[in-house]
Amino acid sequence: MPDLLIELFSEEIPARMQTRAAADLKRLVTDGLVEAGLTYASAGAFSTPRRLTLSVDGVLAHSPTTREERKGPRVDAPEKAIEGFLRGAGVSRDDLEVRDEKKGQVYFACIEKPGRPAADIIAQVLEKTIRNFPWPKSMRWGSDSLRWVRPLHSIICILNDEAGTSIVPLDIDGIAAGDRTEGHRFMGQDAFAVTSFEDYATKLKTAHVILSATDRADHIWADATNQAFAQGLEVVEDAALLAEVSGLVEWPVVLMGEIAEDFMGLPIEVLQTSMREHQKFFSVKNPKTGRIEKFITVANRETTDGGKTILAGNQKVLFARLSDAKFFWENDLRVPLTDMAAKLDNVTFHNKLGTQADRIRRIADLARELAKPVGAKPKLAVQAAQIAKADLSSEMVYEFPELQGLMGRYYAQAAELPQGVANACEQHYSPLGPSDDVPSEPTSVAVALADKIDTLTGFWSIDEKPTGSKDPFALRRAALGVIRLVLDNNVRLRLDRYVDSQLLRHNLQAGGDAMLQDMLDEIGDHGVFGAAIREVLERFDGEAPKAVRELETGLPDMSSNLLAFFHDRLKVYLKDRGITHDVIDACLAMPGNDDLTLLVKRAEALQAFMATDDGENLLQGVKRASNILTAEEKKDGVEYSYGADAKFAETDEERDLFKALAAAEAKIAPAVDAEDFATAMSAMATLRAPIDAFFDKVQVNTDNTTVRRNRLNLLSQIRTTCSSVADISKLEG
Repeated sequence: MPDLLIELFSEEIPARMQTRAAADLKRLVTDGLVEAGLTYASAGAFSTPRRLTLSVDGVLAHSPTTREERKGPRVDAPEKAIEGFLRGAGVSRDDLEVRDEKKGQVYFACIEKPGRPAADIIAQVLEKTIRNFPWPKSMRWGSDSLRWVRPLHSIICILNDEAGTSIVPLDIDGIAAGDRTEGHRFMGQDAFAVTSFEDYATKLKTAHVILSATDRADHIWADATNQAFAQGLEVVEDAALLAEVSGLVEWPVVLMGEIAEDFMGLPIEVLQTSMREHQKFFSVKNPKTGRIEKFITVANRETTDGGKTILAGNQKVLFARLSDAKFFWENDLRVPLTDMAAKLDNVTFHNKLGTQADRIRRIADLARELAKPVGAKPKLAVQAAQIAKADLSSEMVYEFPELQGLMGRYYAQAAELPQGVANACEQHYSPLGPSDDVPSEPTSVAVALADKIDTLTGFWSIDEKPTGSKDPFALRRAALGVIRLVLDNNVRLRLDRYVDSQLLRHNLQAGGDAMLQDMLDEIGDHGVFGAAIREVLERFDGEAPKAVRELETGLPDMSSNLLAFFHDRLKVYLKDRGITHDVIDACLAMPGNDDLTLLVKRAEALQAFMATDDGENLLQGVKRASNILTAEEKKDGVEYSYGADAKFAETDEERDLFKALAAAEAKIAPAVDAEDFATAMSAMATLRAPIDAFFDKVQVNTDNTTVRRNRLNLLSQIRTTCSSVADISKLEG
């Protein structure tokens, strides 16, 4: 079986597109071959700045002949139906067979498709692949219609087996497939022919091209770290930059350069960002001092002077770049943080949610409220919130947006503000994702929570919620951030209360009735919106302004909807921690479900309990009791929810169950109050045996109406006792 080699040689492909393009080439070609009947043993894709390469081993030399039997219409069907079948099957009437079926005679067509040579199939598949290649951006050149990421110069498409090498006949807009390619743009010689993938890879290396992106990256990293180690330094790891640089060169030459002493006073992150973003340089630090002292650049060629000219040019450009960064840094240090923050009055956050300055004022108010439950000092929380986003107006962040927050910390430190305030400037954006660190300092936690809750309540207030896979404002990430901040720091707070107050602030800012400020004050006293608005409405004796009346119905629904959104994100988060959805639902049905820490504590205890035999068997007993009770209440038209009395018990099993329930209730109630759910679950477990014995020996629906009613009330007591920890009815078992 022959091996296939394909190379698409072009002008330089952007580094960010190469890996995906190599994978797409492999997928499209191999899928096309298999679909056409050509199987293969293995395939590998490669990319360099100027070429995409695909090697397919063990391709069938010829696709197999296939035979398909297709059932058609009945013999007495209308002529048009028969003609349509003939066209679809690609056969004539003489080719049809007539067979007897239960409902009469039916036409059958036997369609035989002869196999084709591999070269014909490959040419067809490759042309389709090239003409429909999924580049993020592509271009046309000359007068032809072909589009490629950059002008395509040549195509290698050869089959190689024991008999030799043959070129697959293919011509795309004047570019004919061949067996020749070029090496390195500067160090390679003339074009050369290849006969196989091994020959191709060997000759490319001789022509100063390393075909594998992984090999180029490994070479760069090994050479860079060795050069740094020789001088007692370390290269700062940057996997993304390494992948990008390996896509910029075909023959990497690693060079180490100096950073002028003028720039040693810049924050190391500024040095790293400036060198990485503008120059694609790796930072080299002194492990003893932590300072960035040198840089690594990767050239695409060897030079007679050992790279001195290249380094000199790079250092000259770097000096100019770092001079700009130094200018930004020194200018920003001259501006007080309060003045920076004041500039945000002219920066729109969202056209329906006001400016960044409006947002900061709301966040500061909420941070003051959140300070106590997270253990922060209100004054520091407000101070941090007021300047946390000030660096957005700085020249440095304007140049390097990815440094937002970090530069705020540096500016706050330079202004000699408390370290907790400075740290909050950097940390209030966190966590940005599921693997990002969660702030633990109280001031940072307060501001981070306020920031994310304000974002969520703001977009909820203007009805900009995530829909399906669309989440342009990263609201799911913000909700997960709130969840992680609360749980990782074991924060105890009623989330609903802060959601309500922030929704009111958005409404007040949008021009709501002035009485909303009274409601905000009342929420501070009562803790929830419902009690606060009732307190305010009582002052009007039923004559409250229309705007306030509308809030009475609209805002609680909005608040409940947002809380449900938090619960949905919590389900996803807890699922990864092994807690099943029915356990979460059972805990969500209990009071206090906006206290996320309490909710998770309850869910973890219930999950552990349900993993035991006692938990599973008790659940079945409780469900049996509940089902009987529900059916009898429906039949009798009454509710059996109280009045079970041990004096009406007729059997030992009944009396034992009464005693067990009394003993369990005595332990469960105080345990739940103390949030000791593990103890409550253990007390529930003691009910398993007496409940099982009761159902084994006792007939609930006895002829004695007094005893029957007492036993049904006893079932109600079972359900009530076992549902005091979680809503057992929502457990699937």
